Amino acid sequence: MQIQHRISGTHGLFYVPGEEDEGPLAELVYATTNDGQMIIEHTEVDEELRGQNVGYELVHAAVEHARQYDMKIRPVCPFAKAIFDKKPDFADVLA
Repeated sequence: MQIQHRISGTHGLFYVPGEEDEGPLAELVYATTNDGQMIIEHTEVDEELRGQNVGYELVHAAVEHARQYDMKIRPVCPFAKAIFDKKPDFADVLA
């Protein structure tokens, strides 16, 4: 499984692509602010990928991106917030 990343203006998406004519099988949607914050707005994983840590991997990809670009993350998505609460090693990027 390969997580891909797409940016359009102030919005971004980490995702697992589906078949050619389908949408993503999993996605983490975020917005960026002028002061360098990434706001994780929504995370969703298709039923067929549930139980495979795909949601965690999406959040991890966002954390690595934030580290690479010296950003802070504000997880407003309940799922992403729960991951941050469980992973103290992600605290360095938490806003």
